[in-house]
Amino acid sequence: MNGSSRMIGHRVLVDGMMGSGKSTFARALAARTGLPVIHLDVHYWKPGWVRPSDDEWRERQRALLAGEAWIIDGNYNETLALRLERAETVVFLDVPWWLCASRAFARGLRKPIGEMPEGCEDSINRRLRDEWGGVGGIWRNRRSEPEYVRSEILQHGSHMTVHVLRSRREAIAFLDAVCH
Repeated sequence: MNGSSRMIGHRVLVDGMMGSGKSTFARALAARTGLPVIHLDVHYWKPGWVRPSDDEWRERQRALLAGEAWIIDGNYNETLALRLERAETVVFLDVPWWLCASRAFARGLRKPIGEMPEGCEDSINRRLRDEWGGVGGIWRNRRSEPEYVRSEILQHGSHMTVHVLRSRREAIAFLDAVCH
């Protein structure tokens, strides 16, 4: 990167493995651009940490994606095509799996930053179960998940600009160069 300004669209998808830094990056990008942030995890869960049906989740995302300006973060791969169809820009945080795993492990020990899903109470037991359980998923999917995302971007992404960021340094340089 040469430090020049970088134009991004009004609809930005931030994707990456669990623990890749999607929400943190999305908040930082929103601070630079003024675009509203949609954290999919906040919209996924129903009160009491109940999962929506597949159809309900797809409809909820369609409603969220209907807006003309947003930054959306999340890695619900089964509905990635919905987000790719509407995005103008994709930022794929393709950081090493071991970094994702260490962040998920650490996240299990601290209170979440940002919004919680409506009607969902935070607890250390839930965080440890979900975050530490996710560490095994990160390891198991360390090759297949990034490959799947790349494949979906190739299939659905001819209309958008794609940025692949592989480190914190690249993410910071990208944010420093953003102009909206």
